[in-house]
Amino acid sequence: MEIKRPLLLISNDDGYQAKGINALVEMLADYGDIIVCAPESARSGFACAFSATTPLRLECRQRRPGLEIWSCTGTPVDCVKMALAEIVPRRPDMIIGGINHGDNASVNTHYSGTMGVTMEGCMKYIPSVAFSLCDYREDADFDPLRPLIRKITRKVLTDGLPLGVCLNVNFPLVRTFRGVKVCRMAKGTWYNEVNKCHHPRGYDYWWMVGSYQNDEPEAEDTDNWALSHGFVAITPTQIDVTAYQVMDKIKSWNL
Repeated sequence: MEIKRPLLLISNDDGYQAKGINALVEMLADYGDIIVCAPESARSGFACAFSATTPLRLECRQRRPGLEIWSCTGTPVDCVKMALAEIVPRRPDMIIGGINHGDNASVNTHYSGTMGVTMEGCMKYIPSVAFSLCDYREDADFDPLRPLIRKITRKVLTDGLPLGVCLNVNFPLVRTFRGVKVCRMAKGTWYNEVNKCHHPRGYDYWWMVGSYQNDEPEAEDTDNWALSHGFVAITPTQIDVTAYQVMDKIKSWNL
């Protein structure tokens, strides 16, 4: 009887050529068969967006035993949907987003295309994890992440995750991690998000920019605190965003 190797579906929001996703493939190559389906170029900030009115294209960039790499013209979520519908030979054992160039902690979770990959996998009831490093450089060094990424991936492949729950894993930019903290999202806010410019030809245009502020810097149970103190932050994240603690209050309105 043939024993099938685990099948890992990997995507990101930095594009299929990014160092982070290629480092991840190399780290996990011995864990199973890998299929990459990632955007043809950077799609940061696309969150869970998908292409409802634009046709998509797929292109196989590489194929060898145990590995296929595909690019897609759409968003990170499009990549997962397209891979599940058109590429994978069977249901993946795990979906992984990353390794992202830059952190996806706190409210960035809601904007992140890397987390969009993971949330889409989670909504398909497939164990899903996002990996991000607090380093936006194209040549970021991902080697320090290797032992923990392998350990977390192995644990999820072995034990799975509860339905409706995925993991958001963020690594600080340090050579040696102080440890791992399982923590909640910090409360944070983006300020000065729009930069207005004037074009020499007479019209105005804007860049989306901004500065992030941690609104509870002393809260030791948060992802921001963990990262700023050299810890790897693991935040279990769920699809169900219902505010259960408010339901009775709304019911009391007698609408």
